[in-house]
Amino acid sequence: MNTFYGFKLGQTQAFDKKGARLPVTRILAQNISVEQVKTKEKDGYTAIVFKIDLKDRNFKHKQVVFKKEVKIEQSESYKKGDIVSFDQVLKEEDVVQVSGKNKGKGFAGVVKRWGFKGGPKTHGQSDRQRAPGSIGQRTDPGRVQKGKKMAGHMGNVNKTIRGLKVFKIDVAKNELWVKGLVPGSIGELLTIQKT
Repeated sequence: MNTFYGFKLGQTQAFDKKGARLPVTRILAQNISVEQVKTKEKDGYTAIVFKIDLKDRNFKHKQVVFKKEVKIEQSESYKKGDIVSFDQVLKEEDVVQVSGKNKGKGFAGVVKRWGFKGGPKTHGQSDRQRAPGSIGQRTDPGRVQKGKKMAGHMGNVNKTIRGLKVFKIDVAKNELWVKGLVPGSIGELLTIQKT
């Protein structure tokens, strides 16, 4: 098993052995209970299924139960009711990738969303500074192309940050510290995968 789940607690700083200051993210990685073991002998696929209940959490915007499935090696033996803790899956200095839903930023214009330069600020152009400018072409094709960079909904999509290292494991507090920053607001459900 090389995948675990946790909740983002926030960012802080820590110091390595050389005294260098590092940005770290604290993740609450509670023990998970196996609900079911799935096996497809034809494909050689084995996985465990478990529930993540967010109703106990203090995050008001999360009132839901997730059902997650994680592939495991056939040599690993799990049965219903087994408890898996994050320190069985991850160790300090492991390289991981962390996935989660990033912060939603609402409806954003092209300057904020795509980094457009904007129009001229002089010569009477009082309302062009943050406008997208021309979006169409000529008679052919006579329409706006699909995928054109325009104003719209920004954020609230799944993002993965790769190449992060596990900095510290605190079994007593069920906390996992990862070097670097991860997507999402505080309380966001994160997938931590060993690479």
